[in-house]
Amino acid sequence: MRDTSTVWFHTFGCKANQYDTERMRQELEGRGARTVASPEEATVAVINTCTVTNQADANARHLVRRLRRRYPDLKIVTAGCSTAFREASYRAMPEVDGVVAGHDPGLVAGQLVKLRLASAGPVLGGVLERNQRGTRGWLKVQDGCDRKCSFCATRIARGASISREPAEVVAEAKRLAAVHPELVITGIHIGHYGHDLEPRTTLAALCAEILEHVEVRLRLSSIEATEVDDALLSLLASSGGQLAPHLHVPLQSGSDRVLQLMRRWHTREAYRSRVFEIADRLGDFGLGADIIVGFPGEGDQEFEETRSLVAELPYTYLHVFPYSVRDGTAAASLPDRVPGDVAAERSRTLRDLGVTKGIAYEVSRAGTVADLIAEGSGDRVAGVTGDYLRADLVGPVASGARFAAVLHRKNGRLVAEAPAPAVN
Repeated sequence: MRDTSTVWFHTFGCKANQYDTERMRQELEGRGARTVASPEEATVAVINTCTVTNQADANARHLVRRLRRRYPDLKIVTAGCSTAFREASYRAMPEVDGVVAGHDPGLVAGQLVKLRLASAGPVLGGVLERNQRGTRGWLKVQDGCDRKCSFCATRIARGASISREPAEVVAEAKRLAAVHPELVITGIHIGHYGHDLEPRTTLAALCAEILEHVEVRLRLSSIEATEVDDALLSLLASSGGQLAPHLHVPLQSGSDRVLQLMRRWHTREAYRSRVFEIADRLGDFGLGADIIVGFPGEGDQEFEETRSLVAELPYTYLHVFPYSVRDGTAAASLPDRVPGDVAAERSRTLRDLGVTKGIAYEVSRAGTVADLIAEGSGDRVAGVTGDYLRADLVGPVASGARFAAVLHRKNGRLVAEAPAPAVN
C-alpha cells in the first residue's frame, strides 16, 4: 500500500518552470510529503505544464490521460503556464483532481490539502535549498514579461514582469551554491530584471553582487541580445569564467518584416551588430538562439534573410521551432500562413546549419583548455564547459567536480581527461 503523502513531479518547458517545480517540491516536503521518482510509487502526481506551443499543451493532456489509464487511484494536480492560459479546459478534464492556474507552490499545497494528501498550514516560503534533479541549480530572479510579442502565450499566462529583491536572490544563491557548483540565472525576461524595483537596478549589478558573495560558476539563461548592456558584457569579459562565457540570445527571425509582424522591438541590424560587438569582446564563447520558422507572412525572401544571418553569426547551437498557432495571441489572426511541409523543410535547413556551425566551433576548441563541471551519475558523467560544450570524460570524476582540462576531438566527439586525484 502506498504512502498517502508520496508525490511524483513532472515538468514541461523551460528552466523557469523547472525552478517552479522545485519550489513546489520544497513546499510539499516541508508539509510532510515525500517526493518519489516514479508515478508507480506515488499517491499524487503534480504536472507543471507549459504553453509555449500547441504541442506542449497536447503533451501535458496526453500525460494526464495516460497516468489515469495506468494508475486509476492516482490523484492528479495540474499547474503551470498551460493551466493559467487554459484553466477551464483542465477543470473540464475528468482525469484531473486539482487545478492551479499558475505556479504558486502554496496553491499547489492547498490542492493536496483538499485531497487530504498534505498537512494544512501557512505557506512555508523561504529560499530554495537545492535543485533535486541535476548538478546545476536554477536561480529564478524574476517572473513575467512586459513585452508583447504577437506569438507568445507565456507572457499572457505569467503576467507582468516582477523582480525579486537582490538580497533575497543572493541569500538563495548562497544556499544553492552549497549543493550546486553552477547556478543558472533564469526567469521569463531576465533582461528586464530590476526595472520594477526601488531603487532600480540591473541584471549586471545583481550578477556582480552574487559573484562577490558566492563562490560558484554563474550562467545566464535566455536573454535578448539588445539587453546585454555594456556593464553585463564587461562582467562576462572580466570575471575569469565565473560568469560563464555563454549567451542564449533569441533571434526568432532575421527578416525585419517578420520581426515587425512578431512585434519584436529590435531590427535585424540591431541584433546583428550587438552580437558581433559581444563576439569581439569575448572571443571564444558559446552562442545559442531560438528561431521560429514558418511564421505567417514568411515567404522565401524572408526566410533567406534569416538563413543568411544565421550563416553569418558565430552561433554554436540553435533551437529551431516551426511556428505554432496559439489561440488568444495576436499572431493567431494573421493571414498568409505557411504550409506545414514548407515550415518543416525550413526547420531542417536551419537545424543542419546549426549542427555544422556547432561542429566547427568544437573543432576550433580542440587543443585548448576548458573550465569543466562534471554532470550526471554513474557511467553517464560528462563535462560541461563554461562556453556550453559537452565533453566525454576520460578517467574517474565525481559529479559536481570542477576542473580545468585540455579538450580533444576523438571519433567526432569532444573528450576531456579528468585530472588525476591528488596523492597525500
